[in-house]
Amino acid sequence: MATTGTQVKSGLRELKPGEILFNDSEPADSLFIIQKGQIRLFKPKGKGFIEIGVLRAGEVIGEMAFFDEDGSGKKRSCSAAALTPVEVVEISFLAFGKTMQSLNPWFKTIINTLATRLRKANTRIKELEDNQTANYGKNSGTYEFMKPIEVMRILGTLFLVFKSHGELKTQALAVHKRTLNLYTSDMYQIMDAKLESIISVLVNLGHMEIVDDEDKVPNLLILKNIDLIRQIFIFYNTERHLPEEKRMRVSDKCELIIEKMLQKLPGNPVIDIPNLRISEDFTPKFTKYYILNPVIEEFRDKNMTITPDHLDDGRSVGMFGEVLIKDGKVFIEADMAKVNKNFPVIRFMNAVRRSNAEKG
Repeated sequence: MATTGTQVKSGLRELKPGEILFNDSEPADSLFIIQKGQIRLFKPKGKGFIEIGVLRAGEVIGEMAFFDEDGSGKKRSCSAAALTPVEVVEISFLAFGKTMQSLNPWFKTIINTLATRLRKANTRIKELEDNQTANYGKNSGTYEFMKPIEVMRILGTLFLVFKSHGELKTQALAVHKRTLNLYTSDMYQIMDAKLESIISVLVNLGHMEIVDDEDKVPNLLILKNIDLIRQIFIFYNTERHLPEEKRMRVSDKCELIIEKMLQKLPGNPVIDIPNLRISEDFTPKFTKYYILNPVIEEFRDKNMTITPDHLDDGRSVGMFGEVLIKDGKVFIEADMAKVNKNFPVIRFMNAVRRSNAEKG
């Protein structure tokens, strides 16, 4: 939340992804210049939100409240939250007002006229959005910033654009943001905030980089593995046709355990089922056991406890079988090829879920 009061100091502020800069209808006494990152603008509506847009480095946010006709009780007309790590310079209305007073009267007239016109345009746009989203959030359960079908639409567009327009750069594909925006914004009307959220997820997972273009502006997207985008798209498409109880849901704890298994288990002995006699009535699900002790020990060193129950999510989708204990060793029955294949999808799916939670 923005600092309130009449004597707001100007200065640099930093926000983490998901952190609120200011909330709709709260008192406003400063504006902000974005130095780094991206900020999502949105307005509460029912159980969800109306997405207004995304502002980037070099743009101003929160200035409209300064031009309210009523000199007191200025309020924010929407909410603003960081999509990425953000740096903003906060300028108090008091300081901004002094600067305005020093301007040539003609400039002040022009600025005030433009501000009035922009406010009227914003009001009309919000009215249209309200009409289009009259039932938004009603009878729809928990609000989701990005529904699976929207994630699919963005992934499908990314695959199309990088496949058609990507330039090969050191075993990766590069596309300029203006090319991507031609499809996402102009052709498919994908909301900026949702596109940027997926891009942010891909960057945080190490699947994409954003680097400077020829103008030294960070507008060049580098996709490291286009086949992974296709794999995740196919996963989401398959999931949406499954009954709810059969869809893959893997907890953060289970994801963390799988990650450690992939790091530590391949170098450990693999035990054939026939050589591991547990009981006569035991029917194995797979043909190999893996010794889980190195994973357990690492979690223990970090004062974290794992139990067989934490692997239930992986068991329900056929990655794991039973966890057995013999002679001080913990054995897990696992299809490691399937674990390897599913893990990038699991990480992406959970990252989107966490991103949704931040914006809910």
